[in-house]
Amino acid sequence: MRRPPRRSVTGLVALGVGGAVALAIFTIVFVLLSPQVQKADDAVQGLLAPERGVRGVTDREIVLGMASAFTGANRELGRSMRAGVEAALAAVNASGGVHGRKLRLVAVDDGYEPSRTGPAMRQLVEQDRVFAVVGNVGTPTAAVSIPYCLERKVVFFGAFTGGDLLRRQPPDRYVFNFRPSYSEETSAAIRWLVRVRRIAPERIAVFSQDDEFGESGFRGVAAQLRALGVDPARAVRVRYRRNTADVADAIATLRTRAHEVDAVVMVATYRAAAAFIRKARDAGLGVPATSVSAVDASALAEDLVASGARYAKDVMVTQVVPLPTSRSAAVRRFQEALEAGERPGFVTLEGWIVGNLLAEALRRAGQDLDTEKLVAALEGIRDLDLGVGARLGFSPTEHQASHKVWGTALQPDGSYRQIDLE
Repeated sequence: MRRPPRRSVTGLVALGVGGAVALAIFTIVFVLLSPQVQKADDAVQGLLAPERGVRGVTDREIVLGMASAFTGANRELGRSMRAGVEAALAAVNASGGVHGRKLRLVAVDDGYEPSRTGPAMRQLVEQDRVFAVVGNVGTPTAAVSIPYCLERKVVFFGAFTGGDLLRRQPPDRYVFNFRPSYSEETSAAIRWLVRVRRIAPERIAVFSQDDEFGESGFRGVAAQLRALGVDPARAVRVRYRRNTADVADAIATLRTRAHEVDAVVMVATYRAAAAFIRKARDAGLGVPATSVSAVDASALAEDLVASGARYAKDVMVTQVVPLPTSRSAAVRRFQEALEAGERPGFVTLEGWIVGNLLAEALRRAGQDLDTEKLVAALEGIRDLDLGVGARLGFSPTEHQASHKVWGTALQPDGSYRQIDLE
């Protein structure tokens, strides 16, 4: 038998070694590049395929969003509301979360300016991918948020506003409120002034923000005045611009009509309300003043008392929560849940109630969570007792959990005393 030429054997060996090297290089390149290839393929599939799962819901967490004022004149409202909601969520998470999922809040600043609310809401829903929106602050900003949430089928829950636009009949499917309306608060204030303080209804003036927030409160005043036989068109009305404390025109008008006024109902945020009270007192207009809860009673008290005890006299604030310094079981739980250094306040307590109410609905919605199941769970809550002095609940025809209004009188030391409104 003839042996193959040496040259042929060498060639075969070289071919074998070369093939092995090529195969090794191919394998290394494939391993290195395959993650990038997979990522690119996933990105393409993400553009072509429908969204998988439920936005903001994973096996480990439920992401919630808030668009509120964290800068500007009303930043304390947003900060306090966020602190209360986060305290509630932290307590829920410490107990294991909801069906094993932790609750996380993403907060975006809109400065209490409607022009900034649209971008803030789009960031929350389209970029941060939140499941629901909770605890937004403001009526004029809600006028932007609500249409967006209804279009995108996002639950808009527990906003810090008593505006009528959140309380349509029949209710908007994805809009749920904890608090009573501003109309309910100002109606209660008028009744208190007339029945308890014995002030003639036609001698009650109104100081309000010049937008839907102010108008929502005035509608309650008007309804109560009509019930008392007074034409609301005759009421003295003065206004100020949103996000300012410019009350000069309001005070000037009030001074010229002081002979017609024995009390003032305010529908204002705290800086404007504090400025109005100070300047009214300085002008010799020492009449009783009431305000709706959106004023942030804690911030109002701090501002007025710092200016002098006389400014705190005859100031009453309607509230949608009990005193945050009381010793009831629910309020004690709230106080314990607050972060160190956070003082209990009315707005923070409202945020805490809102966070707990939403957590209860998420529990009832079950493990297989989606927006429609959350809506059904909310509408199924009846007579829920969180220990705050009012039973809470919703239904398909009622998307407001509470109609309870408390009265509080400001004291010279900056504290509030609960009073009977009737």
